[in-house]
Amino acid sequence: MFKKKLLIGIVALLLTVILAACGGGNGENTSDSNAGSENDTTENAENEVTQSEEKSDTSEEMEGMDHSGMNHSSSGEVPEDLADAENPTYPVGSEAVMHANHMGGMDGAVATIDGAYDTTVYAVTYTPTTGGEKVENHKWVIHEEIENAEEQPYEQGDEVVLEADHMEGMEGATATIDSAEDTTVYMVSYTDTKTGEEVEYHKWVTEDELSSVE
Repeated sequence: MFKKKLLIGIVALLLTVILAACGGGNGENTSDSNAGSENDTTENAENEVTQSEEKSDTSEEMEGMDHSGMNHSSSGEVPEDLADAENPTYPVGSEAVMHANHMGGMDGAVATIDGAYDTTVYAVTYTPTTGGEKVENHKWVIHEEIENAEEQPYEQGDEVVLEADHMEGMEGATATIDSAEDTTVYMVSYTDTKTGEEVEYHKWVTEDELSSVE
């Protein structure tokens, strides 16, 4: 009888040890699984933050810069009262590198100067006459492209009517002046760096958007 009880006791002890060992193993697996899940969650969160920041940066760069409807080329005609620049930094026929992002394929392109003019240049915000969303901070419109332009340059906040036709729905639209600067503006021809398209007589690029060809 004593031996039977001893045997039962030993078996019970062994079962207790085995169960304890199994329990410990399951705890370790659970811990590892939880740790892996936590790591995945952290990595996903970091990726989402990075993607969000990238989208935000792109959005800020492109804000008000949707010029998809812009006419890259023009006829080369300019307003009759637009004055030629007397001593432009980049004379007609010379080349310069553009540092402007009015539209894709422009920044970094080598441009040929077709015309250089002294005037007041404006960035404007307007709603196209053809409907659609408001165009913000459009660059550029010159003083001579404003309907019934006054002799004195306009200032930030002034409202004007546009005669320029750089974009669909621009001519005849009421615009607000976002900025004004007296400078030399250039009409240029260049090759689009993205599409390879030849752009002729593009209006306009300001002097500080150009640099010499090295």
